[in-house]
Amino acid sequence: MAERTTHFRTCPLCEATCGLEVTMEGDAVVRIRGDRDDVFSHGFICPKGSTLRQLHEDPDRLRAPLVRRDGVHVEVTWDEAFAEVERRLLPVLDAHGREASAVYLGNPNVHNHALTIYGRALLMALGTPNIYSASTVDQMPRHASSGFLYGNGLAIPVPDLDRTDYLLMLGANPLESNGSLCTAPDFPGRLEAIQARGGRLVVVDPRRTKTAELADEHLVIRPGGDAAWLAALANVILTEGLVDLGDAAAHLDGVDALGPALAPFTPEAVEAATWIDPATTRRIARELAAAPTAAVYGRMGTNTVEFGTAASWLTDVVVALTGNLDRPGGLMWPHGVHAKPHTPGPGRGFRTGRTHTRVRGYPEVKGEFPVAALAEEITTPGEGQLRALITVAGNPARS
Repeated sequence: MAERTTHFRTCPLCEATCGLEVTMEGDAVVRIRGDRDDVFSHGFICPKGSTLRQLHEDPDRLRAPLVRRDGVHVEVTWDEAFAEVERRLLPVLDAHGREASAVYLGNPNVHNHALTIYGRALLMALGTPNIYSASTVDQMPRHASSGFLYGNGLAIPVPDLDRTDYLLMLGANPLESNGSLCTAPDFPGRLEAIQARGGRLVVVDPRRTKTAELADEHLVIRPGGDAAWLAALANVILTEGLVDLGDAAAHLDGVDALGPALAPFTPEAVEAATWIDPATTRRIARELAAAPTAAVYGRMGTNTVEFGTAASWLTDVVVALTGNLDRPGGLMWPHGVHAKPHTPGPGRGFRTGRTHTRVRGYPEVKGEFPVAALAEEITTPGEGQLRALITVAGNPARS
């Protein structure tokens, strides 16, 4: 019987980067569980992380490069694979230009150190303006809204979980994900601590998730209605004189324009689009404004829907109007262990639309085109039609 050993690793599947305890017998994985001593995840593991063994041993897992020959994929050596890329890709670039190629980057690109380093080198070598990734059907709306608000797409404020008195959570389920963009050791315990100190947790989600079960109140919202409902919250705060910008007032521009812009979004006007009755909307707005400290946290459920950028933007607008932006107990900008805070400096600020897609003219955001436009850019004839696609750690044909 092979010797049993234990190894400690970091899960590569999402930005929560939970610690893993991997038990092996020889070269075989026999068990994967959360690392209880991990200072970040405290033993948390989601269903995806717990099935890494099955992924590792899957008979369909590729263990060598494949090249299609006579309509069939066959295994080849790495030298043969690179030679095939050279034989077929370079003539396309020579005949049609670099703009006839595109790159698609899947989610694992940002969870893998090697891809983080060498992915950029690939893009620079290819020289194509056509960059697509999973981000535009993922959390790009959050980056765009931060860019518009703060001048930097990475300047994302997160709830101060340990000091807030009121947490309104939309489209997030940290009890099963361990948090996204806002991640903390023992996230479930921190939510329970809010309640233990007399605070309030309100979850807005179409589905009764584990986090919704923990909440003091669960509001079932119509899928995709987040932006309209957040606009109604802001409308109530504005029209009922509940605005208190707090210490952030000197740094906020355009507040006077919010009233006219949000005037149509009364609680009554958005009821059909949200499934939340006007009395509840008004009560939540008043509770946010009256709480000693409050935070609003919106995640993937508010991003991957229509008007995701507006929903992300309005999340921070509601926080700012109640004086909880950049304030203990509200939304704050975390400082990295080894990096400077993402704060805007002098320059041209955040811009979009520096280039546009060929077929329907969609603007780029953070150097990327919407992946929803990728198929039509491949199938629509004409100058600039995509004729070569490189995918890295992604599967756009199915995902």
